[in-house]
Amino acid sequence: MQPKNLKRLLRALERQGLDVTYSDRTYSVRLVNSPDAPVAEVLLPEGFPVEAKALKQLANLASVRHPSGGCVCRACATPDFHPGDAGVAIGSVVETVGQVIPGAVGSDINCGMRLHVADLTIEEFLAKRDQFVERMKGDYFFGTRDVTMTAQAMQALFQYGVPGWLDAMLDRATGSIVKSDLQQLAQESERIFLGGSMDGDWKLAPEELVPDAGLVRDGGLATIGGGNHFVEVQRVDKVENRPLAHAWGVREGQLAFMIHSGSRNVGKYIGGMWRDKAKAIWQKGLKYPDSQIFPLSTYSHPELVASYLQAEATAANYAFVNRLLLAELLRLRLREVYKDVEAPLVYDLPHNITLPEGQGWVTRKGACPAHAGQPVIIPGSMGAYSYLMVGRGNPAFCNSASHGAGRIHSRFDLNRRGASQSEAELGLTGVDCITLRQERRIEEAPFAYKPIQSVIDVQVEAEMVDVVARLSPVLTFKA
Repeated sequence: MQPKNLKRLLRALERQGLDVTYSDRTYSVRLVNSPDAPVAEVLLPEGFPVEAKALKQLANLASVRHPSGGCVCRACATPDFHPGDAGVAIGSVVETVGQVIPGAVGSDINCGMRLHVADLTIEEFLAKRDQFVERMKGDYFFGTRDVTMTAQAMQALFQYGVPGWLDAMLDRATGSIVKSDLQQLAQESERIFLGGSMDGDWKLAPEELVPDAGLVRDGGLATIGGGNHFVEVQRVDKVENRPLAHAWGVREGQLAFMIHSGSRNVGKYIGGMWRDKAKAIWQKGLKYPDSQIFPLSTYSHPELVASYLQAEATAANYAFVNRLLLAELLRLRLREVYKDVEAPLVYDLPHNITLPEGQGWVTRKGACPAHAGQPVIIPGSMGAYSYLMVGRGNPAFCNSASHGAGRIHSRFDLNRRGASQSEAELGLTGVDCITLRQERRIEEAPFAYKPIQSVIDVQVEAEMVDVVARLSPVLTFKA
């Protein structure tokens, strides 16, 4: 079944310089003036809007080619596809050979998802909900958390990620981590993508976070961040793949804790620096790309490609530990309020990251790895279901899946509408959102997001992922 007015839509897109075709819920797009670029494919459920700006951004990304050598050899987008603020569409996935593209990752390097479960019933949780929420508001909003680190721990964090940080904590635990079960954290590192460790270099981190000696009190660690980032309490509503759910420790009726955050100011520092550097070394006398997306080539600057990947890994290591600490603060408060709660980790995985895959590298922007057998976490809005999935490893989509439902209305649009729309119209009826900023509740209202069920269904039908369990929201922390 084709979308209504398809011919009119395709003609309109062609006037914007896009060569677009449609078949079986898949839009294929390429810049008219870049016939040598790969055709990028976008999988969209029927009835979803086709955003010309996002298609143009994806076509621009697919056509990025360094004059010294290096190109995009495959490009696609997941169903949460929508325009990005920095010129790269959210949901974009590109495989590159001979080049990496710092701008394709952006500034929130290793933004990602983390999921824990706990053997608490919803009734047990709600009986002490207010006590728990007040403690968490202190940690997440008012700075009562204590994540003090030694200089050596910060260096190890940036260099080696979770394993390096854990080794440093075993040598000298500091802050609230002195109350943590470090053996549990060490065992759980096996449930983090890549073990929570990439090849970083602490010398590439912001100087103020890696002194030679003393203690570091980093205001960015264990923080949620703005926008669509969150910490959400959920209930395991339905298990659809019981053997796999059992193997992962997931059962119906459990509470779940889902965390969406990234590398915070460290990612902004490294991502911004390398976008600027890629532009600064562009060959003199050559016209800048129309897209303003600048790659780094292994043919002309192999040392800069290696340095960028190490810098990105440095920020990614920080993000892995940031999510771990957000979860650990929550787990410590659970144990204070509800006593003997283990709350084990199910999985932690990134999006917004460059990884060595395929013929060279795969860069995902607002999309997550979905290799065969690998857990995948796809959240809905704070008024909709979220899903624990398992990857199918579909090469047609570069072994990827969506990282959420995807926005359909901008934050500006929501704030403009918010004063005139009712709670019911915004989808906020019954939503328990814990925030200090009323505008955040409006900006992130369920009305802002596409229907998660359609996003899930189309990916299951395309054999990208399968459903393991469905989770329903209980309450959501938004910074």
